[in-house]
Formats: sequence, structure tokens, C-alpha cells
Amino acid sequence: MMLIPTHHFRDIERKPEYLQPEKCAPPPFPGPTGAMWFIRDGCGIACAIVTWFLVLYAEFVVLFVMLVPSRDYAYSIINGIVFNLLAFLALASHCRAMLTDPGAVPKGNATKEFIESLQLKPGQVVYKCPKCCSIKPDRAHHCSVCKRCIRKMDHHCPWVNNCVGENNQKYFVLFTMYIALISLHALIMVGFHFLHCFEEDWTKCSSFSPPTTVILLILLCFEALLFLIFTSVMFGTQVHSICTDETGIERLQRTKQPREQSGSWKSVQEAFGGNFSLNWFNPFTRPCQPETPIDKGLVRQVSSLSDVDNMETAESQLEATKDRDSVEVLDE
Repeated sequence: MMLIPTHHFRDIERKPEYLQPEKCAPPPFPGPTGAMWFIRDGCGIACAIVTWFLVLYAEFVVLFVMLVPSRDYAYSIINGIVFNLLAFLALASHCRAMLTDPGAVPKGNATKEFIESLQLKPGQVVYKCPKCCSIKPDRAHHCSVCKRCIRKMDHHCPWVNNCVGENNQKYFVLFTMYIALISLHALIMVGFHFLHCFEEDWTKCSSFSPPTTVILLILLCFEALLFLIFTSVMFGTQVHSICTDETGIERLQRTKQPREQSGSWKSVQEAFGGNFSLNWFNPFTRPCQPETPIDKGLVRQVSSLSDVDNMETAESQLEATKDRDSVEVLDE
């Protein structure tokens, strides 16, 4: 077994102080699927708190400024149920996206014993991440915030304080969809409320003073418009990524190496779990994917050493300064 040095900064084995497999702890026993996961990142926690605060602010304005003072009880009850249901689903999706393991690769499995247990054949390679001391499976990328390699990592989203990966992409898509829906619903209700207040006395259309009512409604309108645009774009981007079976990082990378892509409908079924049903829209059900084996995608096949160099060059264009790997192959 020998090292193929493809770039001077990736010749990790000759710099044992950078990657020391002998000091890697054995990989921990994998926890149950869906186990609690939380990233202790100050910026991400702050963004998550702001997200909840803005949703709760919208809830307050919709209920106590527009619906409760209304004398049309049917209008208030119907819109109140719809808005609260969508808001509940949005916050539940946010929690699931934030607290679900996105597909983290076990830390510390880049040991000599574990690599030997893979029984590499001629033409097979494994990539080792020096930052989390793990073997990177195909389509996995290291996140500097989570400090882990994530399978099918799309991006790290501070608003959910987590990476978006193969295990929680469904919840992130639902979160963006429900936020876009409640934003649109709030904008429509604000428009109707302004028309109603212009036709009647402002003192009768809200329990707050007219200036306070106008300020609260304008702030809600601005927030809803901003969130509607942002989450609609994110929702469309995520759906496109799922249908094309290409993550956001892979779109930036545009690697030339051949990779089998599953069909559009198959990719959607894998992301949301099985055939189309109401469970697709339920943040409390997880995708019906089989449990990922620890060694899935760890070994990659190349036809020649030049293919290794091409793959490394493509990765270095995107991750030259943040994710430096080493490659270990069998001498043919």
C-alpha cells in the first residue's frame, strides 16, 4: 500500500503532524437513527432564536391585531386555524431540521486497522479527512461549523443551525415551504385588514391605537415579504437539487468524474420517503430510507492514477483552503 501524492499540500502521509491516524480514536458505535443532534455554534443558535422570534411576532400580530378584534367570526376562526397550523408545522420542521443528524460520518475511523479491514483492491482509493480524522465517503464534504464530514452535504444553514444533508433535507424543504406559505397568508390578511380599516374607523378595527396598529402591520408586511422571497428561492433551489440529484456544493464543484445519477422521481422518493403520501408533508415522519452502513461509499473506484489526480484537482478548486484530504491506494 502506498500514497499517491497528487498535490504538495495533500501529501498528508509525509506530514504526520497534520494527520496522525495512529492517534485517531476508534469510531464510536453509531447511535440510533434520528437521535438528538445539536450544533453548539453561537451564530447558528442566535439565528435560530431570531427565526422563532419572527414567527412568534407574526403570530402575535395576526391573532391580536387582525383576527381577535374582527367581528367576522367565521373569517377569524378559519384564518386563525390555517395560520396557526402552518406556523406549527413550520416550527416543527425547523426543530427537526436543527436537531436531526444530517448524515455525519463517524469520527476517528481513519485508522490503519480500519483501512486495512476495507481490503482495498487494485484501482480502489479512500479519501481521508485530516480535520475530523475520518474517511470521506463519496459525495461527503467537511463542514467547518459542524466539524464533521456530512454525507450529501448541500450547505450549512445558520437559520436552522445545522448542515442540510441526506438525513434532514426533507425537514429543511418543509421548513422553507411552510414559512413561505405563512408569509403569503400573512400578506393577504394584512392587505384585507388595511382595506377594512380604510373603510371603517381605525379605532374599531383593532384593540391597539391606530399608530401602533399601522406600525405593527407595516413591520409584519415587511417581514412577510422578505421571508416569502427568501424561502421561496430556497425551496425552489432545494427541490431542483433533489430532482437533479446534485447538491449545492456539487453544483459549485462541477466535477468531471462520472457519477451515477438516480432519476428525478426516485430522488424525490428517497428524500421524502417512499411513494407520494401525506407523510411527505409531515415533519414528524422521517424518510423511509434504509439505515446507512458505516462503510457505505468509503471505497471509490478509479481506472487510472490520472483519475485520482483529476478528482483531487476538482476538489481543490473548491476546498483547497478548508478541506485537505489524502488518498490511499493499492499499488497496482
